[in-house]
Amino acid sequence: MRAYIVRRLLLVIPTLLAIITINFFLIQAAPGGPVDQMIAAQIGLNASMLDRVTGNNANETLNTEKSGSNYRASVGLTDADIEAIKKQFGFDKPLHERYFRMLKDYLFFDFGDSLFRGRSVGELIVERLPVSISLGLWTTLLVYLISIPLGIRKAIKHSSRFDIWTTSIVLAANAIPSFLFAVLLIILFAGGNYWDLFPLRGLVSNNFEQLSTFDKILDYFHHMFLPVVAMTIGGFASLTMLTKNSFLDEIHKQYVITAKAKGLTENGVLYGHVFRNAMLIIIAGFPAAFIGIFFTGSLLIEVIFSLDGLGLLGYEATLGRDYPVIFATLYIFGLMGLLMSILSDVMYSIVDPRINFEAS
Repeated sequence: MRAYIVRRLLLVIPTLLAIITINFFLIQAAPGGPVDQMIAAQIGLNASMLDRVTGNNANETLNTEKSGSNYRASVGLTDADIEAIKKQFGFDKPLHERYFRMLKDYLFFDFGDSLFRGRSVGELIVERLPVSISLGLWTTLLVYLISIPLGIRKAIKHSSRFDIWTTSIVLAANAIPSFLFAVLLIILFAGGNYWDLFPLRGLVSNNFEQLSTFDKILDYFHHMFLPVVAMTIGGFASLTMLTKNSFLDEIHKQYVITAKAKGLTENGVLYGHVFRNAMLIIIAGFPAAFIGIFFTGSLLIEVIFSLDGLGLLGYEATLGRDYPVIFATLYIFGLMGLLMSILSDVMYSIVDPRINFEAS
């Protein structure tokens, strides 16, 4: 197992390199980069004003199309002004030079400084990461707490009325995106058109530091309730059906029939034999489930509820073309996904020693 882990860790390096390289050149090719945005800010024009001034489409105007050394968006700015702005953001250097410098810095987790926030990217990530992790962790735990008992019950009551109507509810919940549930919860419970029971923004209240320890815990969960519920509703369907099918597969095996023939009760067979075997794939898949929720579910939820996590940070950086923040968040997401994948394989091996990754 140790050799397998070492091989997987070594594979992380080229995989991360590929992720960084693809993202770097794709994002650099996108129109409306930081230089264009700073030029527009310098001349006091937003996109609609640029359309009226130049008679061109704003995206085309803000694109880095040049005539000689002049940007098309450089209305009222001299070439020296443009070069000063480019130097400020490091765009006076060739593309390949910026790429290799970024790779060198990333080896030491040096993500540089944000172009527009006046802080280092590392500080921003350290500040925002706990929010995203807590959101993903509580959602994953709640999904497991709901899905496993429900899946077991559905397996026991297979083809019954309970199984049929719960399947309908689970599939309906899975078909609706989490962000729609979030909007519905806001309308109902966060001062929309009905009740104002939960806060709409932030992870804690403004007076959080003045609260007692117990009140801090209550305040934290008061703010987390709606985001976690929104992510959970749309995320427990697949695990519920996986649990049900896993238990159904085990229930019909020969050792269960033998155990019943020996006089064991149904609960004794279920929780003494079936449960341990059926839960192998579910327990081992916890890291992958967490990273899936962390990646796919948190972005829009953080934006909707104004939670200062990595998802919201990356979203704002993308809109503002803050390249160092964009690259760093993609790097962190990629690294966490790869490490969680390795952890998932390790848990498979621990839970079921029969699995031998050394042979792969």
